[in-house]
Amino acid sequence: MNYIEHVGKYFLMLKQVFKKPQKWSVFKEMFFREIEDLGLKSLGIIVFISFFVGAVIAIQMALNVDNPFIPKFIIGFATRRSVILEFAPTFMSVILAGKVGSYIASSIGTMRVTEQIDALEVMGINSLNYLVLPKIISTLLFYPLLILLAMFLGILGGYCAGLLTDLFYSEDFLYGIQFEFNPYYVKYAIIKTLVFAFVIVTIPAYHGYYVKGGSLEVGRASTQAVVWTSVVIILLNYFLTQMLLG
Repeated sequence: MNYIEHVGKYFLMLKQVFKKPQKWSVFKEMFFREIEDLGLKSLGIIVFISFFVGAVIAIQMALNVDNPFIPKFIIGFATRRSVILEFAPTFMSVILAGKVGSYIASSIGTMRVTEQIDALEVMGINSLNYLVLPKIISTLLFYPLLILLAMFLGILGGYCAGLLTDLFYSEDFLYGIQFEFNPYYVKYAIIKTLVFAFVIVTIPAYHGYYVKGGSLEVGRASTQAVVWTSVVIILLNYFLTQMLLG
């Protein structure tokens, strides 16, 4: 099957996702379950990676800013810019694509090969709406909060790195993270996060929903879902940056 056919099936799937919604009582139960599975269970890895990558960024900046004519507050300034503009929204989304994307593709793919999706269709339930829409809504609401947390912890990690290594003064770092702060950059990061969250759900859902075969094919579909989700995130990152910051 060529790429154009895949793209067409993907958009036809999206049309079906938003068609004939389920009752609110059913949707609410699925929504809170997805908040836990796709959001809360990803909290630990986001906290861990954000803190230490922020620390690494600050240390690398401190080691490279060795010119006495360059003010030391540049370390905090560059760390804040790197974390807010690129690290938190893009790098964290790629991490989530690996963790959450593989889970979505494998869970829906398993339902497909075990004929659970066929059973839903026989009962007159819109299976795509039932399985995918709660995931989309939950990630669109929860992932911006995760990214804001990643921004905070990344900058905090850089601050703690300065305290522990004595490579720069904490006063300079604090001044740098406040220097010429532009709130639009946070808005830009949130916009990217919303787009990436939609991709993180829908592409793995597509690979899982249309899988054919058995457990081996489900594993392959899960791998393909992670790869293609990451590729699309990187491509969209370029175009969104060009549109919003260019």
